[in-house]
Amino acid sequence: MRSRLPKEQEGELLGIVEGMMGASRLQVKCSDGKERIVRIPGKIRRNIWVRNGDVVIVKPWEIDSDHKADLVWRYTHMQADALKRRGLLKY
Repeated sequence: MRSRLPKEQEGELLGIVEGMMGASRLQVKCSDGKERIVRIPGKIRRNIWVRNGDVVIVKPWEIDSDHKADLVWRYTHMQADALKRRGLLKY
């Protein structure tokens, strides 16, 4: 199964949703070891649901990149399992 991978040259990171904060915000543990508050853009918010434990791709903001980011992609459970088998998801 082919799935979208993070574009590292654009600064995208893998992450796992740790908590829902309300108002289209999530707490995400990113692959670089930092926890970020992630905003769900409107075009994604209307089409998918994001829950605790979901594997996502986030893109940190240019201004406050250590604390805030935008959601880019959410993997299905089958896609997340495939990432773990391939060794791309280490946690």
